[in-house]
Amino acid sequence: MSSSRWTEQLDLMIRARTSLIWIRSSEEARVETLLKQTASRLQRQLGAWDFIDGLQGILNSEGVGSRQPMAVLQWLSDLNSGSPTLLLLKDFHRFCEDPGIARMLRNLQQSLRSTPHTLVVCCGAWTPPADLDEALTLLDLPLPDSEDLRLLLGNISQSSGQPLAPAVLEQLTRACSGLSELRVRQVAARALARRGQLGAADLEEVLEEKRQTIARSEVLEFCATATGTEAIGGLDVLKDWLQQRYRAFSDEARRFGLPIPRGVLLVGPQGTGKSLTAKAIARSWSMPLLRLDVGRLFAGLVGASEARTRETIQRAEAMAPCVLWIDEIDKGFGGDSRSDGGTSQRVLASVLTWMAEKQSPVFVVATANGVEKLPPELLRKGRFDEIFLLDLPSIEERRSILKLHLSQRRPGLELPLDTVISRSEGFSGAELEQTVIEAMHLAFAESRELSETDLIRAASQLIPLSRTAREQLDQLKQWASSGRARPASIATGKEA
Repeated sequence: MSSSRWTEQLDLMIRARTSLIWIRSSEEARVETLLKQTASRLQRQLGAWDFIDGLQGILNSEGVGSRQPMAVLQWLSDLNSGSPTLLLLKDFHRFCEDPGIARMLRNLQQSLRSTPHTLVVCCGAWTPPADLDEALTLLDLPLPDSEDLRLLLGNISQSSGQPLAPAVLEQLTRACSGLSELRVRQVAARALARRGQLGAADLEEVLEEKRQTIARSEVLEFCATATGTEAIGGLDVLKDWLQQRYRAFSDEARRFGLPIPRGVLLVGPQGTGKSLTAKAIARSWSMPLLRLDVGRLFAGLVGASEARTRETIQRAEAMAPCVLWIDEIDKGFGGDSRSDGGTSQRVLASVLTWMAEKQSPVFVVATANGVEKLPPELLRKGRFDEIFLLDLPSIEERRSILKLHLSQRRPGLELPLDTVISRSEGFSGAELEQTVIEAMHLAFAESRELSETDLIRAASQLIPLSRTAREQLDQLKQWASSGRARPASIATGKEA
């Protein structure tokens, strides 16, 4: 939801005499600023209360309710209807477990309907008491959108006496997406203290602020991406498909009538390049990569998992365009929901609904080692644009992967690979990489250059996963061959 739509919705609630509103946001200062603008538009006075200072902003009532939450509620209840008032309560959710406070709020929810007064509670993650659920009207405040950020950065640069060039302003606006107003102001303050102006040089500072913001979320991780799809051996079908989907993010694609790409599910044995592909997509598309740890969504407190899921989705959408990587989704959502009181099912339902209905350019890359534990609704068309099977590499793909790793570690060294390739049937991409590394250890220990013999020895010592987990791999291939997934390679699993 854009900020303009949000303010329209808030105005409508107040005009409709919605008496008790919960604005779900941790940006307290921004909420107060927006409420000041709303109060001015709707010709109301704005008061703000906190536990230490009491009521502020209302003439002749300064300090009312200091350290007395019930007193400020009674003040609003007794307030004359001739002075239409918006009352912002800060940190008030901490007192709502008190039976008297909860009862008073429910009474006010009824009595304020006949008055022009509105009570607003501002806080972030909170699970209200059950008896307040019906009394509260929830309104989520989204993070600043591009228009908000453009205006904020423009005002800061104007105030510093060094207005930003339009191109630099657009760069910084895109870079700051996903940050709160407070974080943007902190980045700007550091830039002004360091150089006396904002500019393109602050892009790395913004990126670091994003890393710290994501790190504080505990659920999302901001991942560095060093190489693109050119560093992946094989998977030609998948690479071509990704190139098509990248073009579909453009404005030209919107004019053509194409929807924004939703995402892709990558299924395959361990070591076949699923994680590498997720990182390569973000790098090739020049988008930030956010890794979602599904296990951390399931917090201990009742309702906390759902709150974390909402926060994660909001954060990802604010970072858009971005790649959201859900690693090992089969482990996160493949358990028995009866053991957790249905929490996993509620979280999964929230994620699936968002994936099906999202309009933001968040490209979801989910990876899974198997499908036996994946919920059927996750595999249904509409959740992902496509499902790909990343099978064990074929002969030509093994050649490509070995050449790639040799060129990265021993550039300029040309070795015959036919024997190694023939003896590495059933090796995954990760196992082929390990073969090269082990061969290099053998050569380095004897203080000489890497040779074909080292590669052959290393390959003969490695026992691939395809031998130890053959039944699981056969089951996965059988599932994919029934038309449920596309092969990521032209000749997946075939030997010449």
